[in-house]
Amino acid sequence: MIALGAVVIIGGGCYGAFYAAQLQRARNDGTVTYERLLVVDRDPACQVATQDPAPDRDVVVAEWDDFLDRWLDPDVRRTGDRPDMIVPSPLMPHLMANWIMRRARDRWPEREVRTVPAAVPLGTPFDMLHGDGTRYVSFADWLCPTHCIEPGLCPATRAPRTWEMGEAVEAWTHARGTERPTAGPALFTCRHVAYGVGMYPAARAFEGFDALVAQVEATGSADLVVGSVSACHGAIGLIRVAEQGVASAVEAR
Repeated sequence: MIALGAVVIIGGGCYGAFYAAQLQRARNDGTVTYERLLVVDRDPACQVATQDPAPDRDVVVAEWDDFLDRWLDPDVRRTGDRPDMIVPSPLMPHLMANWIMRRARDRWPEREVRTVPAAVPLGTPFDMLHGDGTRYVSFADWLCPTHCIEPGLCPATRAPRTWEMGEAVEAWTHARGTERPTAGPALFTCRHVAYGVGMYPAARAFEGFDALVAQVEATGSADLVVGSVSACHGAIGLIRVAEQGVASAVEAR
């Protein structure tokens, strides 16, 4: 049995409703146990909210960023044998990169903290830089099955899966580190847990922020590579903390 703490599902629409039902099924048959299931959606009439109540499930009506700012407390969130987990939505924005950037701005209010484009290609079959600077990448140049759990034998190619997105992002990060101080990658790697539901530990957020703090303290300024990835797909962002005094110089112009 897989023992988890609190499990947060991002979004209460069609994906969130599917994930909640599958996790409750896994709990009922003894595959997974968790302390609480939280479904977060800004719409009080989202799909999950209109379903019959479940004793172990709560719908939290909130913006995702606002919820994460409250919930991601390093003094509260659990690790170890029963970690708190996050189930991402495939259609959500780069929430964890945004959370780390807000933490960085709180930590260094006198500095410029911003995202910069992940301009260098990763080299995967699908590799696109979005207008907001996030690079979206995939080893798949085919249409993947819905709710694919990314097994060792790829269901699309019917051949062994020889790729791992986390390894590719680590190599990409190392290359960026030869150009300027670069921390990470802070990887939020979604792994299959049960019945088509993937998730990652909430503690990855704190680890990513701590890596940025350590790099800035060592080199004065730094980039942090943030990757929301699975084995096959990913979104890569770059957060930059400028040197002391840069923010005031920008504001003065």
